[in-house]
Amino acid sequence: MYLIQQRKFAVFYFIKVGGIIKDKKFVFISLILVVFFLSILSISIGKVNIFNENKEIGLNILLNLRLPRIIMAMFVGASLAVSGAVFQSLLNNPLADSYTLGVSSGAALGACIAIYLNLTLSIYIPPQILSIVFSILVLFIVLSIANVGGFITNSNIILAGLIVSSVCQAGVSLLKSMANENASAMVYWLLGNLSAKSIKEVIMLIVFSTIGILICFRYSREINIMTLGRKEAIIVGVDYDKTNKILLINCSIITAICVSLCGIIGFIGIIVPHLIRILVGADNRKVIPLSSLLGAILLLSADTLTRTVFPHEIPVGVFTTLIGGPFFCYIFVKRNSRTNI
Repeated sequence: MYLIQQRKFAVFYFIKVGGIIKDKKFVFISLILVVFFLSILSISIGKVNIFNENKEIGLNILLNLRLPRIIMAMFVGASLAVSGAVFQSLLNNPLADSYTLGVSSGAALGACIAIYLNLTLSIYIPPQILSIVFSILVLFIVLSIANVGGFITNSNIILAGLIVSSVCQAGVSLLKSMANENASAMVYWLLGNLSAKSIKEVIMLIVFSTIGILICFRYSREINIMTLGRKEAIIVGVDYDKTNKILLINCSIITAICVSLCGIIGFIGIIVPHLIRILVGADNRKVIPLSSLLGAILLLSADTLTRTVFPHEIPVGVFTTLIGGPFFCYIFVKRNSRTNI
C-alpha cells in the first residue's frame, strides 16, 4: 500500500501538476531577458569601477576577471539545475539531485585527491579527470548497493547515495588532515568559488555543459514517460534501462566538471526545478531548458551579490547553501504532508 501511495504521489507531482502560467513562451523570453540584463549588470559593477580606470586596465579586468567569472556562473548554474531536474524525474523524488546521490561528493573526493597529489608530490594531475572518474565510480557503487533482490528502487538509490556520500566526505576530511598547512587550498576550493578561472577552463565548461544539457533535452520526452515507471515506459517503446544509464552518466559527468572547476555549490539542483515546475508545469521538454536559464540566473545573482554587497567576498557555495537549506526543509515538509494525506 505504501509503495502504491508513493507511486501515486510521484505521478501526481511530476505529470499532473500544471503550471500557473499558461504562456510558456512568455516565461522563456522573460528568463532570456533577465539573463542578458543581469550579465550586463554583473559586468558593470564590482569593487573596481572599470569605467573610471584607464582603457587598458579596465579591459584587462573585464576580459580576464569578470567575463570568465560571469560565464562560469551561468554555465555552472545551468548544468547543476538541469542535472537536478533530470535526477528528480528519473527517481520520482523531488528531493533528489547530484548531491543526495553522492555524485558530487565523489567528484569532490576525486578533485581533492588530485589537489593533494599535486601539492605533496609536485606533479600535476588534472582535477577534472579524477572528478569524472570518481563521480561515475560512485554512481555505479550507489546503483550496486541499491540493487537489492535483483531490482533497484528509488528509495534504495537515495539511501545508498547518502551512505556513499558520507564515505566520500570522510575521505575528503582525511585528505585535508593529511595535507596539514596545505589544507587551506582544499578548504577554499570546497567552499565553492567562481573566481580566477582561466579561458581554457571556461571553454572546457562551455563544451561539456552544452553537450550535457542538449543530451538531457534530447531525452526530455522519454524522461516524461519514464516518470510513470519502468513497466509503463517499456510498454510504450522506451528502452528504459539504456536511457536511464545514459542520463545518469551524462548528468554525473557535467556535475563532475562543475565540481572540479568550482567546488561544492549546493542546492541549485533542488531549488530551480521546483520553481520551474511551479511556473510551467512538469513537462521536461519545458522544464529542462527553462531550468538551465533560471539556474544561470540564480547562480549569477548569488555570485554578483557575494563579490559586491559584502565587505569581503564570501564563497558563493556558502551563500547558496545558506539560502537553499531552508528551501530544502520546506520541500521536505510539504512532500511528507502530501504523502500522509
